[in-house]
Amino acid sequence: MRVAFVLFAVAAVLSVAVLKAQGQDPRQDDPISNLLRQQGDAAKNLPAAPSRPTPAPLPGPSVGSRPRGPLPMVMSARIGEHDDRTRLVIELSDPVNLRAFVLANPDRVVIDMPEVSWRLGAPPRPSGFGSIKSYRYGQFRAGNSRMVIDLNRPVSLSDTLVLPPSNGFGYRVVIDLFPSTRPKFDAQAGWPADLRKRETDAERLAAMIAADRAPPARGRSGRKIIVIDPGHGGLDAGTVGVNGLMEKDLVLAQSLKLSRELKARGYTVYLTRETDTFVPLRQRVAIARADKADLMISIHADSNPDPETSGTSIYTLSDGRSDREAAALAKRENQSDIIAGVDLGGDNNPVAPILIDLAQRDTINKSSRFATATLASMGRVTDILARKPHRSASLAVLVAPDVPAVLLELGYLSNRANAAQMNTDAWRTKVAGAIADAVDQQFTVPGQAAKQ
Repeated sequence: MRVAFVLFAVAAVLSVAVLKAQGQDPRQDDPISNLLRQQGDAAKNLPAAPSRPTPAPLPGPSVGSRPRGPLPMVMSARIGEHDDRTRLVIELSDPVNLRAFVLANPDRVVIDMPEVSWRLGAPPRPSGFGSIKSYRYGQFRAGNSRMVIDLNRPVSLSDTLVLPPSNGFGYRVVIDLFPSTRPKFDAQAGWPADLRKRETDAERLAAMIAADRAPPARGRSGRKIIVIDPGHGGLDAGTVGVNGLMEKDLVLAQSLKLSRELKARGYTVYLTRETDTFVPLRQRVAIARADKADLMISIHADSNPDPETSGTSIYTLSDGRSDREAAALAKRENQSDIIAGVDLGGDNNPVAPILIDLAQRDTINKSSRFATATLASMGRVTDILARKPHRSASLAVLVAPDVPAVLLELGYLSNRANAAQMNTDAWRTKVAGAIADAVDQQFTVPGQAAKQ
């Protein structure tokens, strides 16, 4: 979707409630507030985190590269709820140029920084009280990490303060979120100009790399080309299972296993990501098209409020008609870019224009044929969703007009049995073989070998 800030302390929030019940000021037990109060007026002169300098104009796209040497570490983070503010404190091993700003629709705080090493375990869920609804953190692009905080209400941000190492702590970054009004929040919301340029340059650079990449030597080998798309990644964790298994980790492990299986059977295989990094939805589609894929398999894991719901399901692109559950899934998956803090303002809907392209009929038919074969094959090694396992939805990752594509939901991380089996290597091996069998069937022509 990792970003130094996230020991979001539910325990701290609960302790605040206890202190309030006892008639105490919760800030008396806050070491940051104590330090700021002890410093008195001197605290007003604490150094603000320096702004990221606006990059000098270059002849071509320029984006951040991975820094050399050890990465700064995010060692801890916590959130404190007070009567007049919500305070975020991030502890780092080294000072970094850190940038915080707000975006609207949906309301969120984006904290952007150079790439860091996240030395935090699975962070606890926020309490839901106060301004913060949820959050995520991780690598955004090579050389760039990010934390995104979803808001319950409009806020205004304080200047970012940096406390030097003391009392056994590293560098501490302090950001206060104050309650604000809707008009004031909307007026402040938006991307800093240099960061918007960086995002635009990154997309242009990715497009240039894809365009310059030599097409596969299809004429010599005759191999079919499969693009595997592990969903989510980086600061976008996707669904978190009842056993703590994160969707982004599960689908990457399954994709790597499937890649090895397909390569062993003679296919040419590319992945949209091979590490825990975020890839925008449009870039995933562009990768499949640039690689002239014969098939794209996007791998995910589902969740459902009903913990008894279980089994594998598969989605193909809808022509605009879909049931309520499929539409809900499409809404969740299509918001991956927003989850990562990507600015989609002004962009056209990537689905609608292609849905009316009649030239895509053959592509959708091929996708549906593969979906049917996959469910039949996987039904021999795992459970299939009992009710309507093949659905269609307007999923942004499936919109390439010339690449048959499916989105495969391995199972439900909200179901204990599904989550447990998906966390085993034996299950993943059987599933990789079953998907590969369906790929073989997709490209088998009577009298010809499967990969020809």
